[in-house]
Amino acid sequence: MAIHRGVLTYEDYLATPNDGCRYEIHDGELSVTPAPGTRHQMVSANLGDALRAHVKQLGLGLVLYAPLGVILSNTTVVEPDIVYIATADVARVSARGIEGPPTLAIEIISPNTPRIDRVTKLQLYARHDVPYYWIVDPDARAIDVYELAEGGYRLVTRASGDAPVSPAPFTDLALVPDSLWP
Repeated sequence: MAIHRGVLTYEDYLATPNDGCRYEIHDGELSVTPAPGTRHQMVSANLGDALRAHVKQLGLGLVLYAPLGVILSNTTVVEPDIVYIATADVARVSARGIEGPPTLAIEIISPNTPRIDRVTKLQLYARHDVPYYWIVDPDARAIDVYELAEGGYRLVTRASGDAPVSPAPFTDLALVPDSLWP
């Protein structure tokens, strides 16, 4: 991989190897994390299945999964675990990935990613106007739901347990957090 020093761009992202790691560019800097483990993938599949069924049934847009580039700018390319794009924004989906902010970005915490998900990506997504951000924490068995407000995120819900919830942006989703954990 031939990546130059300095500010990295989408073109550098394209040059990253296909070696099982997750490569992203955060404000021009390379971020590399190991491939997610099986527990992470089970949580992702369970959540993705629930969201996709709901969104498809009601015709609300698209639910897509990593690996998929979300191009927030030429120097910020991320791969959220799950993204939701509302019908009004489906034109942002291109052959390259998602061009601009999705309606919702979801990150599932892995052993190597708590700081990236809770700090770096929280700030990146807010700066790039992603309206909703969920952080799914399998260890805490909880989903933190953030909504963009006045340039930053505010925590609007912390969902856990066996009671159905309808986390933003979904007003009629009956998601049972305990159904996500393997």
